[in-house]
Amino acid sequence: MDSKEYIESGILELFVFGTLNEQENKEVQEMASQHQDIRDEIEAIEKAVINLSQSVAPHLSARNYEQIRQKLLEKHKVIQMKPTQSRAYLGWAASIVMLLGAGFMYFQMNSSKVELINKNKELENSVTVLEGKKKATESILDVIRDQNNTVVALAGQAVSPTSYAKAYYNKQTKEVYIDAAGLPEPPEGKVYQIWALKLQPVLTPTSIGLLENFTAEETRVFKVENADGAEAFGITLEPAGGSASPTMEQLYTLGKV
Repeated sequence: MDSKEYIESGILELFVFGTLNEQENKEVQEMASQHQDIRDEIEAIEKAVINLSQSVAPHLSARNYEQIRQKLLEKHKVIQMKPTQSRAYLGWAASIVMLLGAGFMYFQMNSSKVELINKNKELENSVTVLEGKKKATESILDVIRDQNNTVVALAGQAVSPTSYAKAYYNKQTKEVYIDAAGLPEPPEGKVYQIWALKLQPVLTPTSIGLLENFTAEETRVFKVENADGAEAFGITLEPAGGSASPTMEQLYTLGKV
């Protein structure tokens, strides 16, 4: 094996790190005595380890560190290398460097793991939201497609001619759903109130619910209270909390069953 192959084998790094046995150490020393490039390579490895380990040796005094460093940087005959304080320090320094490398890899792997966990949580939350929206959409479709529901168109009135809404009224179950997509967002401190109306013998309004959380409800479809014998439906804008009777000046939509 020529000197180039010997250098590329990696045995010189192990020699500097102090991990070779006695026979292997002797072999390296013999090769170094015969080849200048091997001696140069060993010195280069020692310098690299010393310089790299300087930044990770906080408990080594500057004086001791400099003494060790100077000894290693001095010209020396590799053939006479024996275990010394410098050699012991090199082994320690190499161990620190390898430990830091392992620690960095662990940190990177741990960071990647945490990032993956966070992404999985985000994905799970997104799936949960999508499932919720899907169920809400399916419920709305069930209401719209239910042939037992009477669809009541609620037209805009004087206070808001462009407003519109729909009431889905099941006369058998008495259930009422309001599609309020055609209503503007209520002002601060106001709420839409739904009224079931009986027209005969006199006009009798009965409150069947408030469209609370209007802005937060994306579908703008609300289930309100049941209505028995309703002949019409109206929607007024009332103060937060609702009113005991409808404010007719704020009647937004009205429609007859």
